[in-house]
Amino acid sequence: MDAHPYDALLLLSFGGPEGEQDVVPFLENVTRGRGIPRERLEEVGRHYFLFGGVSPINEQNRDLLDALRQDFREHGLDVPVYWGNRNWEPYLTDALREIAKAGHQRVAVLATSAYASYSGCRQYRENLADSLAEIAREGLPVPRVDKLRHYFNHPGFVEPMVDGVIEALDRLPAEVRNSAHIAFTTHSLPNRAADTSGPVRLHVPGSGGAYVAQHLDVARTVAAAVRDRTGTCHAWELVFQSRSGAPHIPWLEPDICDHLEDLHGAGVPAVVMAPIGFVSDHMEVRYDLDTEAMAKAAELGLPVTRSATVGADPRFAAAVRELLLERAEFERDGRGSASCALGSLGPSHHVCPAGCCASGTPRPAAAGTD
Repeated sequence: MDAHPYDALLLLSFGGPEGEQDVVPFLENVTRGRGIPRERLEEVGRHYFLFGGVSPINEQNRDLLDALRQDFREHGLDVPVYWGNRNWEPYLTDALREIAKAGHQRVAVLATSAYASYSGCRQYRENLADSLAEIAREGLPVPRVDKLRHYFNHPGFVEPMVDGVIEALDRLPAEVRNSAHIAFTTHSLPNRAADTSGPVRLHVPGSGGAYVAQHLDVARTVAAAVRDRTGTCHAWELVFQSRSGAPHIPWLEPDICDHLEDLHGAGVPAVVMAPIGFVSDHMEVRYDLDTEAMAKAAELGLPVTRSATVGADPRFAAAVRELLLERAEFERDGRGSASCALGSLGPSHHVCPAGCCASGTPRPAAAGTD
């Protein structure tokens, strides 16, 4: 397998605390520059304290690293895999410093965010630019970095979610299973950030831009696959969770807990919550769904299950290998082979165009055209 010109892969993620002493410093990193007082951060951190101050995301990234390395070995792909985070150890700058010292010159980057948005794409590109500038100031050789395309509709990402929804349906009582509603969930965003997600041509106010369009396409694809495999057509809706920020700023709705109340009021007998917006079961899944939304369902007397995220599924590890080889071929000949994609939107762009996922005053960003 030919990964040329790439000689390394970087797993780029959000990061999370790994003990109670880490929670507030982690949140200070996340909110840096916003002037949020420490008392407020301690209040926000209560979700983490419920879990001993440990976010599951770092351990899940270690599992994904192991899965990627195993898949690469099994397929004869001699590309080392590194890991760096935006907000906690191991930090992105440290990972790029290690990559530079090892002599790697061309690095493919996989972000643990499958969809287009400022926080899920452009901000990671800004983080890359910041870290590359830092290692340049240290006098180290600066590798070129290329971010792999959005993989929201890659079969290796979608098919494990289909399995997860079917397994979650099977955990519902038999008498309500066939009438269950599927609530496809993802992280809410301010409406403006949603509208400016993806290429500029999709920046239509009120449209949700690429962020909403991509999630809707995945939801339709998963629902259709569930219907084909079970013989039952389930009603579904895309809903949102994990809202934060000032209450006067409009964010994507409906919220999952409000949605559960509405479904219960309409006589829906059961619900599967399917977190299609998340790569792994990190804190927004463990608290906002498994804790808060489940408590709301119990209060309503509504049978609810939650489907699994993709995590370190071997099919996802294989998808990353395919994305790397696909991008390598594109870099070699300017075209590349046919890209894998389910649904109606087709494969995403390899290189982010100018203005893609813009947010406020532009900052320097790597791995794109601006």
